[in-house]
Amino acid sequence: MSGKTAGAATRLLHAGAPALRDGSGPVNVPVVRTSTVRFENTAAHADYHHRRAAGERIASYGRHGLDTHRALEDAVTDLEGGHRAFLAPSGLAAISLVLLALLSPGDHALVADSVYSPVRRVDQTLLQRLGITLEYFSPGDDNLAGLIRPNTRLLYLESPSSLLYEVLDLPKLAAIARARGVTVVADNTWSGGWFYKPLALGAHISVQAATKYIAGHSDVMQGVVVVDSPALAANIATAHEALGLAIGADDAYLALRGLRTLPVRLAQHQRHATQVAQYLAQHPQVARVFYPALASDPGHALWRRDFSGASGLVSFEFRNADVAEANAFVDALAYFGIGASWGGYESLALVAQPERLREHSYWTGERPVVRLHVGLEDPVDLMADLGQAFGRVGAVAPARLFEAAVGV
Repeated sequence: MSGKTAGAATRLLHAGAPALRDGSGPVNVPVVRTSTVRFENTAAHADYHHRRAAGERIASYGRHGLDTHRALEDAVTDLEGGHRAFLAPSGLAAISLVLLALLSPGDHALVADSVYSPVRRVDQTLLQRLGITLEYFSPGDDNLAGLIRPNTRLLYLESPSSLLYEVLDLPKLAAIARARGVTVVADNTWSGGWFYKPLALGAHISVQAATKYIAGHSDVMQGVVVVDSPALAANIATAHEALGLAIGADDAYLALRGLRTLPVRLAQHQRHATQVAQYLAQHPQVARVFYPALASDPGHALWRRDFSGASGLVSFEFRNADVAEANAFVDALAYFGIGASWGGYESLALVAQPERLREHSYWTGERPVVRLHVGLEDPVDLMADLGQAFGRVGAVAPARLFEAAVGV
């Protein structure tokens, strides 16, 4: 090999790969399942405990993870450009880990009001009982510097945002927070860690639901936290240990398998989603399409500056339909399943709950919004499916729109 630094896709394919032993070895990291780690003697047992307490990534018990977990941690750390990764049983568990690790009673945190809505549930059911205050703000309209208090410890962001994909100016917001000693956390699930690099743009911590694009096959529940420094790694490690967070070796293997094809899958999701978004943007029954890769999207300029691509999530607002008609539209879809998750190979559709939309200051509409995850099916079939569903609610798309979208 040459002395040049390998490209991102090459590193992702080789990160965490098993070493060759006795001249040969497997391509994939074996699944190492165990609940108990055996030691040669009591001195070795004590030595492992001391080394782990000092921060070394070794296992003195099965919950700490073994070879399969280490390989995934290494690969995700490289993907995000971080210092160390921590695995959790779900994306929400990863978020909760960060909040509990970095916030104490009496602390204040600022949270973008368009974040993944379960963050608010963690706030209301857990953090408030612990005397921790989360304040929600508009990242586009509010003066962040004026909101930071002496006890503000954390700035929690998500870009693009949940449901409506508001693109945040992360470098600007992070610079303000860093100047005041506030730790910056960014939810990076939308990009899968491939199209967006929060740590390079000023965040201290990147959080993902690996359930989505990293695993990529709708068969894993998993979260991951990547930190940029040894000091933060020590804080997160302490909480991770105290909370007893662990994932199974089989799930670690499945996520690592998905990670190897992440660039190829996301490129296909983007191609298909862009076609669908362009089709929707021309449809007479659609008032607005939410997709940062569209030139008409308010966040398009920031997206072009900070992102290298777009995912398969597209939302749109009806022009005239009510909630009942929006539900009828989703029920009429044949190739889009109805499901709350996304990031797998399959297309999904869901009517956004009005109370969730009202949490977002970015939201100024009145009509129902449908969130689509555009999968790996033929986009011609997906657009035809959307067209027939629009017809079920009294808005038959002109044939020319479909023909223009598919290049007929």
